[in-house]
Amino acid sequence: MQELEKKIGYRFRNRRLLETALTHSSYANERRDEGCESYERLEFLGDSILGHVAADFLYRLDPPIPEGRMTRLRAELVCESSLHRIAQRLDLGTYMRLGRGEERTRGRERPSILADMVESLIAAMYLDSGSLEQSRRFIQEELLFQADLGEQHAGEDYKTMLQELVQRRPNQKIVYELVGESGPDHDKTFTFRVLVNGNAIGEGSGHSKKEAEQMAAKQALEALRK
Repeated sequence: MQELEKKIGYRFRNRRLLETALTHSSYANERRDEGCESYERLEFLGDSILGHVAADFLYRLDPPIPEGRMTRLRAELVCESSLHRIAQRLDLGTYMRLGRGEERTRGRERPSILADMVESLIAAMYLDSGSLEQSRRFIQEELLFQADLGEQHAGEDYKTMLQELVQRRPNQKIVYELVGESGPDHDKTFTFRVLVNGNAIGEGSGHSKKEAEQMAAKQALEALRK
């Protein structure tokens, strides 16, 4: 449990909440006489917290994006596959408490269970800390800052714009190369350089490789337009 707390960057005061967040209903049912509770109620609360934080994040993007696009982006951010990737990075399956039947059917690897457990963990942090800030930090670091919103938000695709500008002349070759990365695994910053015919014309950083490439392309566009 301490290893997981290090991964998520939060130490629980009430360890029972963390245990519940990792307990599948199959395990709880086998120990019903012990008063064991599954993560299902926490998952319900965590789903609402996740939706709220994602919506708030999208609303505050600058420049602002229209409601329809916010709805689509939020759905993409909070979908099962996104949450499953978080669970895999944290290796949540290792810490899960499963009943014998679910263990036999490899429930520890099932995406739907792992995604639900991410939501229950979000709720457990919220209840244990007594505020939204720890859950918000976790969601931002593990999901929102990892998303490729630099390319998606407001439809500003600097890479495409740069390509269209450069390729007005024939035989132009654009290459993006990774020049550095820093920070812990859950909050990495990547730096990319963009080269045209071997000459570096822009550099940018971001919390995902695609975002860093976009920022490099943006800087290159600004340099070329000057």
